[in-house]
Amino acid sequence: MTVLVLGAGVVGAATAYYLAKAGHRVEVIDRQAGPAMETSFANGGQISANHSTPWATPGTPWKALKWLGQTDAPLLVHPRLDLDLLAWGLRFLANCTTRRMRINTERALRVAVYSRDQLAALRSATGIRYEERSRGILHIFRDLREYRQALGQVELMNRHGCVRQVVDADGCVALEPALAAVRGSLVGGIHSPDDESGDAQLFTERLAAMAGELGVTFRFATSVRRLVVENDRVRAVETDQGPIDADAAVVALGSHSPRLLRPLGIRLPVYPAKGYSVTIPVGDPARAPEVALIDDEVKMVYSRLGDRLRAAGTAELGGYDESLNEARARFLLNKAMELFPGCGDADKATFWAGLRPSTPDGVPVMGRTRLANLFLNTGHGTLGWTMACGAGRVVSDVVSGTTPDIQLDGLELDRFG
Repeated sequence: MTVLVLGAGVVGAATAYYLAKAGHRVEVIDRQAGPAMETSFANGGQISANHSTPWATPGTPWKALKWLGQTDAPLLVHPRLDLDLLAWGLRFLANCTTRRMRINTERALRVAVYSRDQLAALRSATGIRYEERSRGILHIFRDLREYRQALGQVELMNRHGCVRQVVDADGCVALEPALAAVRGSLVGGIHSPDDESGDAQLFTERLAAMAGELGVTFRFATSVRRLVVENDRVRAVETDQGPIDADAAVVALGSHSPRLLRPLGIRLPVYPAKGYSVTIPVGDPARAPEVALIDDEVKMVYSRLGDRLRAAGTAELGGYDESLNEARARFLLNKAMELFPGCGDADKATFWAGLRPSTPDGVPVMGRTRLANLFLNTGHGTLGWTMACGAGRVVSDVVSGTTPDIQLDGLELDRFG
């Protein structure tokens, strides 16, 4: 059958690829001029299945209160009359309990670990390359209390198929010698050797090209206006280039998914969380990290992409504003240069901001809707690339009427009532 995939980010491209592999005629519609031009364009570059703990934890509300008024805070909420944000925030707070955190962690890990395996299989089968590095992710800590709290999560994550290794400060430097300059401030780290890093945009472009070789048609520079529904089925997608008929449709529009679904009476609790990144040309390779890193103190990630260093972090809740706040972007640059002095040319760094589609429980929304031929693959938050291959494969199976390899309990829209 003909399946329309709405969105050509990493999740949409993966969905299209697996649908084509399953034998469907697939068309992808995206308003940009090419794949991965929005949220997937310059993200943190990490495939972090072992770091799938949701934002909603018992300690998050207290941290958010502490960050109030700090322009460089990891989480910034812009005061505004926004009923969607209010509803999302109340659901978020309801998930900030130990019980909910454990449930949501298991659900997110179910997708992330499966996706990691699917990516490995894809790479083995196709030889796809994207400046990947398979040296794991090292989570470093400078605050002893935060470190001890994180150690409490190691057993939980390992129980769900992760491998997380506790290391002391010297172990951090042994794993990543570029940390030698800040050895005195470190209290320890947690290394996840099975995690990876790479260029998400390059990956998406090459996966889209492979999908094209399988017969997938990409309609770029085409904006989706609405879904045409008759008799509780999607009959067509109306675009600014005219209507496109479909036997089925998959919504993979990231943060913009709720806007398309709302006129149909489908309430999707996905809210945009703006994140920032800075990309620094590497000048001295010995001073730039080879291992992907998470810096707990400032909630930032670092990934080496060939001759570039990508630093990313922060979250802003303020609607669909995609403008770049230079002060927050420069904060990332300054922290990167403090952590890795002399690693590159800060004057040639480039900044980026994009909207991450975030759910209040930190778990994506995948699978069926109340319309028989309308499916969802969105709400992956900061883990879009981490979950893309697994989510794409699962949704392809659901569309095809095939039982997915993982359980969908707690992953579909119906969990929100």
